[in-house]
Amino acid sequence: MKCVHCGAMIPDDQLVCPHCGTEVQIVPDYNPLDDVLAREVRGSVEGSTRQIQTDDIRRYRQGNLTKNINSTRVISEKEMAQLRSDRQRNSQQSQRRTSETTELRRQKQARQQKRLEAAKRKRRNILITMFAILALICIGIFVVYQNSYTGMLKKGYKAIASREYEDADRYFDRAVIKDKSRPEAYDGHAKIFMDQGDLESAEAVYLSAIETQPTNTKLYQAAIKFYMDTEQPSKVASLLADCEDEGVLASVSEYVCLTPELKPEEGTYEEVQEITISSETKGTIYYTTDGSDPTAETGTKYTEPILLQTEGTTEIRAIVVNKKGIPSDIVSGTYKIEFPIADSPAITPSTGRYEGEQQITISVPEGYTAYYTMDGSTPTSSSTKYTGPVEMPKDATTIFSAILVNDQNGKETGVTTRSYITTVE
Repeated sequence: MKCVHCGAMIPDDQLVCPHCGTEVQIVPDYNPLDDVLAREVRGSVEGSTRQIQTDDIRRYRQGNLTKNINSTRVISEKEMAQLRSDRQRNSQQSQRRTSETTELRRQKQARQQKRLEAAKRKRRNILITMFAILALICIGIFVVYQNSYTGMLKKGYKAIASREYEDADRYFDRAVIKDKSRPEAYDGHAKIFMDQGDLESAEAVYLSAIETQPTNTKLYQAAIKFYMDTEQPSKVASLLADCEDEGVLASVSEYVCLTPELKPEEGTYEEVQEITISSETKGTIYYTTDGSDPTAETGTKYTEPILLQTEGTTEIRAIVVNKKGIPSDIVSGTYKIEFPIADSPAITPSTGRYEGEQQITISVPEGYTAYYTMDGSTPTSSSTKYTGPVEMPKDATTIFSAILVNDQNGKETGVTTRSYITTVE
C-alpha cells in the first residue's frame, strides 16, 4: 500500500512508513459487492433483494477507489492486540533496519575514508617519488654541466678572477679536449696571458690553433677580434694573407685587405719615372718615399702618380687601409734613376792651321747645354755658355775646350779640346 503522508510504498508486513515514519491506519478496502451479498443472505422483509448490476461493480472498481482509501472498520480486541504486536514488531524491525542502515552508512563512510586516506598516501608517495627523481635529474644535470665544455669555461674564468692561472689553464685544456673546434677555450687561454700583460703569448695561442685547424672560420674570427681588441689591426692582414681557404676568407671578407701593387716594377731607369699605386681593396692608400713604414698618420695619402725626376735611389713603401681600419701588408719598391752620360761633345772644325775667318761649332744633343773656354782651361757649367757658332780668333793660336751638361741632373760629359792656328792673308 501507499503512505498517505509521503506517497511511498509500504510493505504489507509493516505498520510504519520506512521513509517518513508515519503510522499506518488500518483501512480495509471497501467492496460494495460484500454489502449486496449480505443483503441477499439476510433477506429483506421489504423484498429489497435485487440483482447486482455489472455497471455498479465496474463503477466502484474503477471510479470510486479513491473514496474508499480512508474507509475504516471496527476491529475486535484480539485483532487490536495482534495489530499492536505486529506494529511493535514492525517498529523493532524498522529500528533494527535503521540501525543496520546507520551501521552500513558508517561502514561505507569508513571505507570511503580509508580509500581517501589511501589515495592521499598514494599521491604523497607519487609526489615524493617524483621529487626524488627530479632531484636526481637536477643533480645529474649539475654534475654533467660542471664537467661540460661550458662548465669548464666557467671554472676557468673564475680561476682567472682569483689569479689561479694554473687551475685556469687546466680547466681550459679540458675544454679544448672536449671540443677543440670551438674558440671559447682558446679565448680563455689567451685571457690568462693578457691578464699578465703578455700579448705575444696570447697571440701565439690563436696562431697555434689556426696552424692545426687552417679551415676553422671561428678561430680566425676569434683571432681577428683579439687583434682589434688589443689595437693591433695591422696584424689582421698578415693573418689573412697566409690563409688559403676560400670559405674562411669569404666569412671574414670585410677584414680582408689586399696588398697594393707598384707600377712599374722596381729597378734602375735612365729617365724620369711615374710610379702608380693600386689595390683591389676599397680603401685609402698611404705611402712614404724615405724607406719608413707608412701608416694612416705618418704616410702621405696617395692621390696621383709619384714622379721620380731626379737622379738617385728612392724606396717607396705603401699600404691600403680598408673601411674597417685594417691596414694591408706593406709593399715596397726601390727605384734608381741614373741618367746616361753623353759622349764628349763634337767640335768642328778639327785641330789645324786655318787662314781667313773661321767659325767653331759644338754639336749639342737634346737635354744638354754646352759650355766652353778658349784659353786652354777646363770648362765647367760656370764657363761661357754655348749659344751658337763661335768666331775663331784671327792670327792667333787658340786652345778651344768644351763640355756638355745634362739639363736634368747637371752631370757633365768629358772635355773635348781643339787647337787652332790662324794666319792673316
